[in-house]
Amino acid sequence: MDTHTCCNHTYPEDYVPEHHKDANEAYDHFLISSEKLSLDQACDSVRTDAAGAISTFEGTTRNTFNGKRVIRLEYDAYQPLAKKEWYKIVQEARSKYLILGTVMHHRIGQVPVGHTSVIIAVSSAHRADAISAVHFLIDSLKVRLPIWKKELLDDGTDTWKQNEPIDLDTHKPIQH
Repeated sequence: MDTHTCCNHTYPEDYVPEHHKDANEAYDHFLISSEKLSLDQACDSVRTDAAGAISTFEGTTRNTFNGKRVIRLEYDAYQPLAKKEWYKIVQEARSKYLILGTVMHHRIGQVPVGHTSVIIAVSSAHRADAISAVHFLIDSLKVRLPIWKKELLDDGTDTWKQNEPIDLDTHKPIQH
């Protein structure tokens, strides 16, 4: 019998948990909003009785960068392309991991220090797939989605930030 192994469990090769193969808006949630984001809402969006794990990433605005005090971040996005590309990324994640549902909520506009900029949530039958998928999704988002960040500092300067290229296999910055 051909098998797929996950978290020390063995499944028949043709075993597919609920909603596994294709990205779909019914269970892969995408949101870009100027409103505050909710981790509870994100988790509720991927919660299902088939899930034994929900893994999350919550990115927040920190108060310093390179020794300078950060006042806030400002985000902008090209939403139609971001949504289209997000579903491609989710499809890739679904080909790598046994996941049930995904969430990508990203804030645009002003995001003060301590507030949430992005939430990724993934549900899966087992923790290893959920954790690995979250890592893949946030790294892919940073590299591929048309979402831009400006950092405003207390000295009155601001800088549009460019994300570092990331090796999606090692999850480490690519050295030039």
